[in-house]
Amino acid sequence: MSENCGGKPVYKRILLKLSGEALAGDKHFGLDFDVIGSVCEVIKKCVEAGVEVGVVIGGGNFWRGLKDGNGKMERARADHMGMMATVMNCLAVSDVMEQMDIPVRVMTAIEMEAVAEPYARLKAVSHLEKGRVVIFGCGTGSPYFSTDTGAVLRASEIRADIILLAKNIDGVYSADPHKDASAVKYDRINYDTVLAKHLAVMDSTATSLASDNSIPVVVFALKDPENIWRVVTGEQIGTIVEK
Repeated sequence: MSENCGGKPVYKRILLKLSGEALAGDKHFGLDFDVIGSVCEVIKKCVEAGVEVGVVIGGGNFWRGLKDGNGKMERARADHMGMMATVMNCLAVSDVMEQMDIPVRVMTAIEMEAVAEPYARLKAVSHLEKGRVVIFGCGTGSPYFSTDTGAVLRASEIRADIILLAKNIDGVYSADPHKDASAVKYDRINYDTVLAKHLAVMDSTATSLASDNSIPVVVFALKDPENIWRVVTGEQIGTIVEK
């Protein structure tokens, strides 16, 4: 990631992964429209600067399949409920974008044409090339896969230059910094090290897929949504994970 003092984007096409929990803000459940609005304002800045933006959103602010099923539901059904939760988030974010005059399309891996377009790779790329934000719902569309894996899959399919992993922590650490005062933050790290040390970046399936497709991931804190713009313009923040 190169230094860019001019404040111009260094990436043409990005995939932004937002957790559902991030959209809930301090409420930790449901939707905080002040948070969503702040994120959308920065996305609008990116779009106006010519960046093509894809977005994948998790559903943990409403339902986390495996965790919330708690062994009392069949795993596939619990995961499908999680996919529905992502769609609620996608529709909320797209509505805020429309209010800001950001051209946007929601595409879902499970067909529900009354509320969104069915996902098709070439159609998604066409939307991006026309300057529309594309929000991808339902993760991969299959149970047993996380929305992190869905984000890497979509990034691979649309040939994104980079994945922006916006989290509630400001990078990748050698250990949990909330529990271990000696934890060290990495500025750069490779996928093999992440997998070998079981570092909390993405789940192992998502990490392996990103490594196999040589897509860099930047992990950074969403607490300040302007960090999205800082990453897009090449500022060194968070942690970059690469091949």
